[in-house]
Amino acid sequence: MMNKRFLPFLLLFALAFSSASAQNNRIHDTNYNGWYMYFGNHKLTDKLGLHTELQVRQYKVITEQQQIMPRFALTYNLSDRAMVAAGYAYVHTYPYGDNPASDDFPEQRIFQQLQLKDQQGIFGLQHRFRLEQRWLKFAGAQDYTYLNRARYQFRVNIPLQGPSIEDREFYLGVYDEVFLNFGPNVTNNIFDQNRAYVALGFRFHKDANLEVGYLHHHVAQRNGIWFEDNHTLQVGLNYNLDFRKKTAE
Repeated sequence: MMNKRFLPFLLLFALAFSSASAQNNRIHDTNYNGWYMYFGNHKLTDKLGLHTELQVRQYKVITEQQQIMPRFALTYNLSDRAMVAAGYAYVHTYPYGDNPASDDFPEQRIFQQLQLKDQQGIFGLQHRFRLEQRWLKFAGAQDYTYLNRARYQFRVNIPLQGPSIEDREFYLGVYDEVFLNFGPNVTNNIFDQNRAYVALGFRFHKDANLEVGYLHHHVAQRNGIWFEDNHTLQVGLNYNLDFRKKTAE
């Protein structure tokens, strides 16, 4: 039911992406990147948790720096199927590609998100809505520029060895995520980027899994002329810890 409920959002974002891709006065830059990631969702209480994350992104798959991003958040479970979170990320971007920035630059970011889960037959569905408030100090600038961004990700997990994903089994993970700019200081693009992803995953146990996959990363640069089509290897490790106090038996 949930996937039908959010169908209008998917159509809206598909239209935005199609409109962004339709113009002809654009230069496309193709890059080959590698993103190497760790994620952890750690239980502090039955409701409250801590999200930790580190992403190391490399240009030319592994040889040159693209970005580094640590991120953390406090999470709160509204129910078994709904979770909210608020957190902080630091992003450091390095020059890369055919139209690189003149120097590396930092970004300070806070964010809020709502994550919903559902199960339809063998398909595990996930919707993630995220708002970001971003302060970027672009290369050569003296001050930070403030930007707002909205993100929506729709993900499906599909078991490959039975009706559900169990320990020591493989699964397929697929998602699409669209990014839209809004508010002050938006220049030439409301559309910011789109990420389409497919991966083979392996679940070691309920709190650990590894994914290796391909990401097609379509990025609109702020000048409205340069667009990146990035072919990206993604390797992601999820490892969760439980810090809840154990009751004596």
